[in-house]
Amino acid sequence: MSGPGYDIAFDGVTKDFSGRKALDDVTFTASAGRVTGFIGRNGAGKTTAMRILLGLAEPTAGRATIGGVPHRQLPAGTVGHLLEPTFHPGRSGRAHLEIQAAALGIDRAEIDRLLDDVTLREAAGRKTRSYSLGMRQRLGLARALLGSPKVLVLDEPTNGLDPDGILWLRERLRHAADDGCTVLVSSHLLSELEQMVDDVVILQGQVVWRGTHRDAAHESTDGSLEQLYRQLVGSGVAA
Repeated sequence: MSGPGYDIAFDGVTKDFSGRKALDDVTFTASAGRVTGFIGRNGAGKTTAMRILLGLAEPTAGRATIGGVPHRQLPAGTVGHLLEPTFHPGRSGRAHLEIQAAALGIDRAEIDRLLDDVTLREAAGRKTRSYSLGMRQRLGLARALLGSPKVLVLDEPTNGLDPDGILWLRERLRHAADDGCTVLVSSHLLSELEQMVDDVVILQGQVVWRGTHRDAAHESTDGSLEQLYRQLVGSGVAA
């Protein structure tokens, strides 16, 4: 991935659902050239925040921008995202990627490279209805990475991946950020997330902590991201 990235900025983002605040004045920046880890319990509002960022939901107040503008104003292919990997069950994995590649004007040769990267080359001709959770996740990652986007927004990308897949993803995101990409990623696996992030945002409806990975290690009683999370949010499972 090459070229300049775009900062992701949440500015006072609030979202009400029937009188319940899913997000309350959420403000933080995920900077270009860095991997920002986004953590919190189930229901903490992470996916809602990502949906607002991608223009899939409207905030009640505030704004979320990429490079200073809403997602809809960016050129196609600027942002690669993985929220929930859903696919037409009657299409093959390759067909899904070919449709997106055609829309973005991307050479089909890149599809083969990505299928190799996510170890789906042999299954690429099969209809996605036959795919396992891990295979759908890998196809979703291939779709997100297609065209070398300048921004990646990934919600639980390690879900369903085996250890080799997690290692590959860690290395791929690190290389992307080193090339100037902006990466915002959530994960249940705090120990794994700890190995790939530069910055951390802990969300519980509101931002309860934000800082660098080094700050997190310094403020935790044992130097781990998991312990910092427990200190701030409690002993429930992070999500």
